[in-house]
Amino acid sequence: MMKIKDFQTYIVPPRWLFLKVETDEGISGWGEPVIEGKAATVETAVHELMSQLIGSDPLKIEDAWEKMYRSGFYRGGPILMSAIAGIDQALWDIKGKKFNTPVYQLMGGAVRDSIKVYSWVGGDRPSNVGQAALERKKAGFTAIKMNATNELQMIDSYEKIDDVVARVKAIRDACGPYFGIAVDFHGRVHKPMAKILAKALEPYNLMFMEEPVLPQNNEDLGKITELVKTPVATGERMFSRWDFKHLLESGNADIIQPDLSHAGGITECKKIASMAESYDVAVAFHCPLGPIALAACLQVDATVYNAVIQEQSLGIHYNKTNDLLDYVKNPEVFQYDNGYVKIPQGPGLGVEVNEELVKEKAKESHNWRNPVWRHEDGTISEW
Repeated sequence: MMKIKDFQTYIVPPRWLFLKVETDEGISGWGEPVIEGKAATVETAVHELMSQLIGSDPLKIEDAWEKMYRSGFYRGGPILMSAIAGIDQALWDIKGKKFNTPVYQLMGGAVRDSIKVYSWVGGDRPSNVGQAALERKKAGFTAIKMNATNELQMIDSYEKIDDVVARVKAIRDACGPYFGIAVDFHGRVHKPMAKILAKALEPYNLMFMEEPVLPQNNEDLGKITELVKTPVATGERMFSRWDFKHLLESGNADIIQPDLSHAGGITECKKIASMAESYDVAVAFHCPLGPIALAACLQVDATVYNAVIQEQSLGIHYNKTNDLLDYVKNPEVFQYDNGYVKIPQGPGLGVEVNEELVKEKAKESHNWRNPVWRHEDGTISEW
């Protein structure tokens, strides 16, 4: 029986945490357990969970997952589920390498050869998005996503609504009527303004609007779907099947967006996607992260019929010091072609991590935090 022998964690810029799990047979696997802005906290949770797995069989992934999830009594939430996610990814990477096959083959094989991807424009405070979107279109992308707005109070000025509409119109005018535009409300928009903004954007035929209200207010999604025909997406801040259960039962989401580095990894997200299929709900896995997380997403995308598009972070505004391809030796696996990326075909997750660079960059580490915004009256704004 193969056994887990050791592990190392690496906090690397721009805002990522990588995990390497080693076995007594010399096969190693990589995972990306991280919550943006809480890398050190998740790292501690990884160390706690891995202490339970040393000496166990890495091929018994379901058993390892259940042990990490159920044996601690308290469960769920962003920190624990992100730690489980990265460990789970690493175990699948080991299993694929053990049998010299891509992870997707171990989950029943592929239903697709490639998947559509979108690119980010505009940054935290979106500006010049029309030109930026046109540049992405010229680069071969067929869809982009942008943040809708910056600070927005519960009741705010229609001027801010008009500003968002002007930005979306600039993209539509620059890129044409059929170019995909997703607008991320990012939880910055509270229900009163979300209804107004959703209605104002409806004429521009968005691909989807993301997180129009905070996930703790998902019951309000129904009020928005009654107003507009625009597909509603949400789920990056939901962390297990049990979080998604009531959302799917409500019928108020058209697309769910679990994150494979936040929501329990490959094992859990495959199950979440299967649940969604039974409700005729699409999946667009959330992934503004690094290459290991993206590779894991693509392995699951390969097997999920209702996966429709994949987020990826190449050129995203967060990646100022290092970018998606920096830490891999085979960047060609993420070669985008006419808005699509092929499923990696190498063993395991299909990416070869540049361990030497990871170790070097881990010496720099990072302490990334999202910005803290305040409204004009001094109150904290949602970011």
